[in-house]
Amino acid sequence: MRRPIAPGASVVVKVGSSSLTGDGGLDGAAVDTVVGHVEALWGGGHPTVLVTSGAVAAGLPVLGLTERPRDLPGLQVAAAVGQGRLMERYAAVFAGHGRVVGQVLLTRDVLARRGQYLHAREALERMLGLGVVPIVNENDTVVVDELRFGDNDRLAAIVSHLVGAGMLVILGDTKGLYSGDPRLSDEAELLTAVRHTDEVLDELRRSPTRGVLGSGGVATKVAAARMAAWSGIPTVIAAASEPDVAVRAVAGDEVGTWVAPRESGLTARKLWIAFGLPAEGTITVDAGAARAVVERGKSLLAAGITAVDGIFEPGAAVEVVADGGGLIGKGLAGLGASDLMQVQGQHSTVAGGEAIHRDDLVILV
Repeated sequence: MRRPIAPGASVVVKVGSSSLTGDGGLDGAAVDTVVGHVEALWGGGHPTVLVTSGAVAAGLPVLGLTERPRDLPGLQVAAAVGQGRLMERYAAVFAGHGRVVGQVLLTRDVLARRGQYLHAREALERMLGLGVVPIVNENDTVVVDELRFGDNDRLAAIVSHLVGAGMLVILGDTKGLYSGDPRLSDEAELLTAVRHTDEVLDELRRSPTRGVLGSGGVATKVAAARMAAWSGIPTVIAAASEPDVAVRAVAGDEVGTWVAPRESGLTARKLWIAFGLPAEGTITVDAGAARAVVERGKSLLAAGITAVDGIFEPGAAVEVVADGGGLIGKGLAGLGASDLMQVQGQHSTVAGGEAIHRDDLVILV
């Protein structure tokens, strides 16, 4: 199932807060280790983007705090104080390798706009072409709850889409994904390779496990791997402390957990619809409509809609779910929520057009 990535293909490496911190603050040796992984990939001919957490954790000791603030302003202050220190450390260590870095701070609303999404992609590609290491983080200082990615695992998956990466490598504290919590059960086994559709990932996605200093956990890593899989990008989830882990991952060695991708990825536009846009509402459909869009590639018509939730205008991203609640896909609404509520269950000649045209609909099952 594993395979090496193509020569010269780009890589996205994501590292979490818990792998960068010690005693409540930034761990210089841990940062050095991560830089070593990234620099080894560059040296092997793979231009690499680093998606890093750690800004909030880096700011805590400066503010005299031992725990992450629970309120948004507290998190924003810690991020504002810590982001500069985090970048300063990265810049210094990479400079020791003769490598220039560039800071890229993103928010969900930036990537929700198609034009800015494309500009972000162009900027990242230009940086890689110039030999500059893009160091990406969410802009925690200014972002508000409704515009957050929520964790850097999912941000890393979106960045992987943006640069057309050959692989996403998520580095954390454990050797990979386990069948259970290895801290609680001796029977928990390392999952060396899984498909993005495997049911075991659904079980792990429901896991409440998360770090003390970070915002992610097993569930966010699973979500990120699945997001990457939809664009044909494999993911390896492994331990940041393991020697040569990133180089071994791209070489196809058995390290960490390999999450196999789809054989064919989505188009760039459909990837943007699926993962770049926040959903503003939900459309529930009956079994007939579900079969039509999933099995026959049809547009979603008002006749198959049984419920509309949310307030949205035409062109907004909405999730499409089955009557039982399972996610079917995501698309751009052809009609606003109020209009859809009035015409749901009616023939398209009465409704005035498709609820979602098939070119604007991404099937996610």
